Amino acid sequence: MTTNEVLMHHLTAFGNNDLEEILKDYTPASELLTPNGPLKALDAIKGFFEEYFAAIPTGSAFEMKQLTVTGNVAYVAWTSESATFKFPMGTDTFFIEDDKIIFHTVADYRIGK
Repeated sequence: MTTNEVLMHHLTAFGNNDLEEILKDYTPASELLTPNGPLKALDAIKGFFEEYFAAIPTGSAFEMKQLTVTGNVAYVAWTSESATFKFPMGTDTFFIEDDKIIFHTVADYRIGK
């Protein structure tokens, strides 16, 4: 798969709040780097997405502001709004090797409603 194909799988699974599909994008050695510190391994990544899906459930407003793929790196900037939060800005960077996300950075600015 190309970097873009892995990214599209990830974004589709995220939009569908499909935890099983999201986890297929990672390995047991993957790391998710967040403002609250690094999350290592699938259980920690699973917990992160469970919380994110509660904040941005399927059907929430979501707009991709930027999507850039360069080699095995992908960057997205986005905005979103759900019943409980407004996200004026969020960013993700993905480092992909062998069809898996090895490193993923994520940060967002969110305002509770």
